[in-house]
Amino acid sequence: MTKPYMKPIALAVSLALSLTACGKHEEAQQAAPAPASTAPAAAPAAAGTTAAAAPKSVFDVSELDSNIQACQDFNGFVNSKWVAANPIPNDRSRWGAFDKLADDSLNTQHEIVDAAAKDAANAKAGSIEQKIGYLYAAGMDDAAIEKAGFDPIKPRLDEIAAIKNGKDVADYITKSFSQGDMQVFMFGASADFKNAKMQIAVAFQSGLGLPTRDYYLDDKYKDIRDAYVDHIAKALELTGVAEADAKKQAGQVLAFETELAKASLAPVELRDPANQYHFVSVKEADKITPHFNWDDFFKAQGVTVDKGFSLSQPKFFAEFDKLLASAPADQWQAYLRFHAIDDASPFLSKAFQDNKFDFYGKTLAGQPEQKPRWKRVLGGVNESMGEALGQLYVAKVFTPEAKDRAKELVDNVRNALKARIQTLDWMSDETKAKAIAKWDTFLPKIGYPDKWRDWSGLEVKPGDYYGNVQAAAKFNYQYDLAKIGKPTDRLEWGMTPQTVNAYYNPTDNTINFPAAILQPPFFYANGDDAINYGGIGAVIGHEASHGFDDEGSQFDGEGNNVNWWTKADREKFDARTDKLVQQFNDYTPIKNKPDAHVNGKLTLGENIADLGGLNVAYDALQEALKKNTQEAGEKIEGYTQDQRFFLNWARVWRGSVREKEALLRLNTDPHAPASLRAIGAPSNMEAFATAFQCKPGDTMVRSGDKQVKIW
Repeated sequence: MTKPYMKPIALAVSLALSLTACGKHEEAQQAAPAPASTAPAAAPAAAGTTAAAAPKSVFDVSELDSNIQACQDFNGFVNSKWVAANPIPNDRSRWGAFDKLADDSLNTQHEIVDAAAKDAANAKAGSIEQKIGYLYAAGMDDAAIEKAGFDPIKPRLDEIAAIKNGKDVADYITKSFSQGDMQVFMFGASADFKNAKMQIAVAFQSGLGLPTRDYYLDDKYKDIRDAYVDHIAKALELTGVAEADAKKQAGQVLAFETELAKASLAPVELRDPANQYHFVSVKEADKITPHFNWDDFFKAQGVTVDKGFSLSQPKFFAEFDKLLASAPADQWQAYLRFHAIDDASPFLSKAFQDNKFDFYGKTLAGQPEQKPRWKRVLGGVNESMGEALGQLYVAKVFTPEAKDRAKELVDNVRNALKARIQTLDWMSDETKAKAIAKWDTFLPKIGYPDKWRDWSGLEVKPGDYYGNVQAAAKFNYQYDLAKIGKPTDRLEWGMTPQTVNAYYNPTDNTINFPAAILQPPFFYANGDDAINYGGIGAVIGHEASHGFDDEGSQFDGEGNNVNWWTKADREKFDARTDKLVQQFNDYTPIKNKPDAHVNGKLTLGENIADLGGLNVAYDALQEALKKNTQEAGEKIEGYTQDQRFFLNWARVWRGSVREKEALLRLNTDPHAPASLRAIGAPSNMEAFATAFQCKPGDTMVRSGDKQVKIW
């Protein structure tokens, strides 16, 4: 089982990323921080490019705030009235367009799993419907879960209690991994940075219960550390550890994790591909960790490593090994005991669930109440059998016609990106040729996988929630490990169809658009071109632009981490992106925290993708309007096509966030706050200023040296 702040081994970058404040299990099916909307997920709109008429519901102009000038505060102009009328629900740490659309998706999924649970006994034996039904029903059986208490993890706690030395720790960790439980670090399959057509084994830093290393080392987070220690002690007490001993062990856990934190890389550092890949032979790895035998580890996982694997952060693993040799057995026991309890808490009795929420939900994110039980259990279903649930979701809501129309829009936006690359005035012909070669190899994937996963090897039993989740964790882990040493499958998805998000993966050069995002407010079957290009068109452009952001630009069209730039062109690119870093560094999005700035380096990739994506979507809109001259010249409800394009862009980022959650995201989220995404890219575009007749000096007009132009 994984932990709340684990960075995925896969390098995919998404439109929006959700740090689930109560732990991954709470919202595993959502991968979105901030993006959206209003139509029920059970009736998604097909993706298309033109329409004869746009009903008022496509964009309700009465929501616009006439008291705010678009050229001064575009986000306020578009979204302030909606935000005021839609307060954050008590079981949320944020609420906005993406969250509303994600809720719609959840409601559809709820119908599916509820029906599956009611009919599980009569369903075809071994079918995904039966397995999902048993899994969900077991999770909703509060009485059985309460009665079991923490019995499901007692065998694991007994194993930890038997640890006597560092070798026992290494053996325990090795065994835990083989059962699908990752401890201290992460391990799995990923594309080889030097030969992306092949999958290799990758070990990656992890092991911390707090969001980043700074939470352990910076004095300003002392209150959070104190609360974390209380959380640890309470978790231990719930399993029968005496209060005084629990407090002592909690202190040991914090001290232990602090040593790991000192050797861990910060989020900004982890964005650098050089810090994501460090290929070593097994012998070389054993020299870094002489007290942890990698051959033994690989054998226990059933993995054959040929020439080597990526020990991605050597400094971290050296510290891990140091602790194997130097940390007392009782300190290792305290650390492993707590994480065994905390990882399992969402699947244990109410006291464990509440304790986890009290820290990760209330303390870290400021969320007053937990989500309803059914949503939390649905999160467990998505984590365990997400693609299987996606297969049922697609059958219910997504048509082949929708997929075909979405492909048309993807092609139009991709072509606009190609045209932009070809006409850049700052890039040499030599680098342009290689950029186009990368563009040529983009693989768009729309809606859902062409081939669904086989779940026949997973056994799900009635009435055993923890056991089922554990079996699924092991099944999915083994599924991932089976890729090692085999060719990379570009057709495989890293996101489920029911996820309201989209992503780009640099190591296979794919752009991916799940079914759940191909609906309002991103796309309307009967919407005008401007609305669709300002919504899903900008999403498509965003993901395609990730191929050329500060990180994606370090990978070629085959997915290899190689330099395809001339030195002069890279310097020009860096000079332009440095200006974007500064633009976002200057933002202070939290009203009562004037010293809380956006981290322009952490959010750089997403900000490049927003700027590039919005520009290419605008270009694609202009091409579409050339073919539809009648629509190009008319206003709809008083607004031109260019204005409606930007209005919908801002609308998908509407929302609000609790202060604690906002602070957490500034430290951990590679996406800028949603309110700033609504204005950041448009403020750099002359097309926006022209559309709304803005003048130099207006807040929404960045000009001269402050204007950022990249792709």
